[in-house]
Amino acid sequence: QVQLAESGGGLVQAGGSLSLSCAASGRTFSSHAMGWFRQAPGKEREFVASISWSGGSSYYADSVKGRFTISRDNAKNTVYLQMNSLEPEDTAVYYCAASRQGVVSRPAALWEYDYWGQGTQVTVSS
Repeated sequence: QVQLAESGGGLVQAGGSLSLSCAASGRTFSSHAMGWFRQAPGKEREFVASISWSGGSSYYADSVKGRFTISRDNAKNTVYLQMNSLEPEDTAVYYCAASRQGVVSRPAALWEYDYWGQGTQVTVSS
């Protein structure tokens, strides 16, 4: 089983940047596709970005494409989410997720992911 722990959340002004990290422990990290999701108060959890086990392919929600970058460092058992040009609409709890698969066929589907972190709060002020 894989355990995930997010960090790096905080308060930032609109237009600013923030970098999130997700540290993984347990079974082999490098064999899992990874994803980031977020959930704002009163809303359902939504897909943000995903990356294959090798880091060779990535997928982004239209709302963050061009602003966010997902990456991973398998040697450090860590996946990252670099967030630039942040907007108030980005305010949410951000969750890290891992799939048993190395590549997920439907990156935006929650059911493709088997393990979840506890989340880290990101607040963007206007």
